[in-house]
Amino acid sequence: MNYFDNFLKHFDKILYPALKETLYMSISATIVGFVLGLILGIFLFVSKKGGLYENLTFYRVLDFLVNIFRSFPFLVLIIALIPFTKLLIGKSIGTTAAIVPLTIGIAPFIAKLVQNALNEVDYGIIEAAKSYGASRVQIIFKVVLYEALPALINAATLTLIVVIGYSAMAGIVGGGGLGDVANRYGYQRFKTDIMIETVIVLIVLVQIVQIWGDLVEKALRKGKDKYLYISILALILLFVYSGNFI
Repeated sequence: MNYFDNFLKHFDKILYPALKETLYMSISATIVGFVLGLILGIFLFVSKKGGLYENLTFYRVLDFLVNIFRSFPFLVLIIALIPFTKLLIGKSIGTTAAIVPLTIGIAPFIAKLVQNALNEVDYGIIEAAKSYGASRVQIIFKVVLYEALPALINAATLTLIVVIGYSAMAGIVGGGGLGDVANRYGYQRFKTDIMIETVIVLIVLVQIVQIWGDLVEKALRKGKDKYLYISILALILLFVYSGNFI
């Protein structure tokens, strides 16, 4: 049996189920984490000095908390959140359980990416919206977020890639997925071929995500919003498909 046939055999029996678990963990955590991070990022943007709802005390406290959670090493965070994860979903080990620390781990990271994306919006556009009588809520949701959409897609792409890396770490402590395969077969059983194949699958997965994100970003910069909706639909379908092992 040549190496390619061996790879197909491993992919069918070991790597493909683990890939679905990785996709399920990564997409779930990215969607929920991005919503949380988006809310936090908007609060940071509007409460900063000169912001639409300037409140420096609130900004400094929120910024401090976001930075505190960003500084946690992910493996430490998984262990620290075991009681909370068990309280929330009834267990602390497994693919679904891993989504909790993944989400909490990336939300502060996303918040900073969102804040940076919103800060890049030309302030002249915001002033122009004010001069037309737009309310502050309208400015946030119809001007700032729309103008920052390509940068937010970049942030989402980067986040999904980071979460794929985090999910591999979660696999080592019972989260399943490709990280679990690398640990059980590559490390504990010294099966170097499976370890190499796992790395190849992860590299291909990350490259697909990056290419996908770049294409959507370019489309948005050209005003082709439909590609965003197609991507969201594709992500939802992939999430449903990858989660059908539950």
